[in-house]
Amino acid sequence: CSQIFLHKRKGFLILCREIYFPVLTNPSIYKVSLLRDFCFMHHYYLFYKPFQVLCTFTSTEGKSCLANYLQVDKDVYPIGRLDYDSEGLLLLTNDRSLTHRLLDPSFQHHRTYWVQVEGNITDTAIQQLEIGVAIRVDGKVYTTLPAQAQRIPEPHSLPERNPPIRFRKNVPTSWISLSLTEGKNRQVRKMTAAVGFPTLRLVRFSIERVELDNLLPGQLLEVSRNTFLQKIFIR
Repeated sequence: CSQIFLHKRKGFLILCREIYFPVLTNPSIYKVSLLRDFCFMHHYYLFYKPFQVLCTFTSTEGKSCLANYLQVDKDVYPIGRLDYDSEGLLLLTNDRSLTHRLLDPSFQHHRTYWVQVEGNITDTAIQQLEIGVAIRVDGKVYTTLPAQAQRIPEPHSLPERNPPIRFRKNVPTSWISLSLTEGKNRQVRKMTAAVGFPTLRLVRFSIERVELDNLLPGQLLEVSRNTFLQKIFIR
């Protein structure tokens, strides 16, 4: 169903429509506001954040940041964050209502990471990651929520990291796919360390059904609102 109303923005009256639609995996009804005007346009972007790039548009300590790669409207910001030493999928938008909903902990959405770890990871370690492990968050012990974990072949579709991983002779590495519904500070690295396999390379491959696809580090792709919403909310 939908509802038409007037919205005042910067002295203008803007015709708006609120559309209510169900998310297939959740009986709750989510509300999406569509602003029908040419003065205020929502944009939705997928970006492959390179290794050692801050998830902000302002640099600190001389580090690279998003401003070194992106030229977008000033009201466009990342949805969430990705650590400086991690890489992969980052979503950006100026749709504030959508950003708020995606960052709300009560709405759990899957984030899938491809993780290269030191050593040949064991089935026992995989099971521990799936059940939940104890890590420290803000100085307190926290047990992670159940996750989906599996050993995967080395993903040859991934570009080489720059700078590359420093390999040690006689020390093997392995890859896992780890899907979480939460995002504590440096959680993936803490989880693999807790089961005895430190993370060497961490790439966020997808958020729900939004994937890196063929994006290369530093590349930006704008997608339609419908595409964005369907891949995030409709499973």
